[in-house]
Amino acid sequence: MAARPVVTVFPTKEGGAKGEIAMPAVFLAPIRDDIVAFVHTNVAKNARQSYAVNRMAGHQTSAASWGTGRAVSRIPRVGGGGTSRSGQAAFGNMCRKGRMFAPTKVWRRWNRHVNVNQKRFAVVSALAASALPSLVLARGHRIMQVNEVPLVLSNDAASTTKTKDAVAILKLYGAFEDVERCKASRKIRTGKGKMRNRRHVQRRGPLVIYDNDEGISKAFRNLSGVECAQVDRLGLLQLAPGGHVGRFCVWTQAAFAKLDALYGSARRNASLKVDYHLPRNLMSNSDLARLINSDEIQSVVRPAKKGSALVSRKKNPLKNWNAMVKLNPAAAGIRRRALRAEKKAKADKIAHVEAKRAGKVAKTSAQVAKAAERAAGKKAFFEKTNDQPVHNETRFIVDSDEEAESADEDSE
Repeated sequence: MAARPVVTVFPTKEGGAKGEIAMPAVFLAPIRDDIVAFVHTNVAKNARQSYAVNRMAGHQTSAASWGTGRAVSRIPRVGGGGTSRSGQAAFGNMCRKGRMFAPTKVWRRWNRHVNVNQKRFAVVSALAASALPSLVLARGHRIMQVNEVPLVLSNDAASTTKTKDAVAILKLYGAFEDVERCKASRKIRTGKGKMRNRRHVQRRGPLVIYDNDEGISKAFRNLSGVECAQVDRLGLLQLAPGGHVGRFCVWTQAAFAKLDALYGSARRNASLKVDYHLPRNLMSNSDLARLINSDEIQSVVRPAKKGSALVSRKKNPLKNWNAMVKLNPAAAGIRRRALRAEKKAKADKIAHVEAKRAGKVAKTSAQVAKAAERAAGKKAFFEKTNDQPVHNETRFIVDSDEEAESADEDSE
């Protein structure tokens, strides 16, 4: 049924006889953190006290709007005169001494209904988590010196009436270190709660669970962080404070033995509840690594495939040359021609600069051919113009300097 089918029952005094008790089936229930958090959030809301602002707040003044035509807004304004209050805007939530926006009402929906089966699921999950030392340690409890988790004491603990005897029992089994942790954590609350009868805050310590109260609650109630609960009335707010599972629980033998009757087992329903059975685990063995690597499964599965198709990343062809060649095979030829032309241009430029420095302009074959073509074109043009007659053309022929001067005087 479980990895540890029995739990040790420790005596309340040193040197007493130890016993054994079967592990209840509730400690094998599935641990559902999501259900615990949901139920805790909604159940905790049912302890709130309703509050609201005064329904007349912001309206305890005579104010009326001035209407239009006075170059002011139409918000109601306080009447009268002689004070700075007269003419002030009133009633609106944006106004000084006005009401608040959407005033709170006492008929808000304060309580939340939670299904009974959900609450029971959350409780059994919290109980199952309290039996795992790793979860108890993760919650912050100091159980490094505790002999065994869950810690079960004999029925003599139920008749303990003195706090000093309760301290001796906790010290005997290494559980008092958690009480000292809670005592050291006590501090003044931040915020306005310190003015509302909840001045101090401190961590939660062990939860003492009993069946019949023969003085045990009086013995443990004065210890810092320690709470007592009757096994028939276990609630989620105590088993998982803050919605976090894994509270350190100290049981009496009678309360521990009563869990099977309260919550049932895997084979029979609970006898103290009507038609209730423990929630089933979706997996009987949650060790997936052990299941997958077992010989039974590995003998029938297909062998692992070797290698995998590589998925090429998208590359920008404007920046990646190989991608450009794949898209345009002619790009390689264009690039080669461009490089050759660039190389030739550089060589020609170097030769031109060197020739120019030497006083001789070296012309390339292309430049020579182009210059010859340009000269032939000019020659043909002038030959054509000389063959045509000249109309209305006046020519002045000056043979000497004297005639030129006379010509200038005549023109003046």
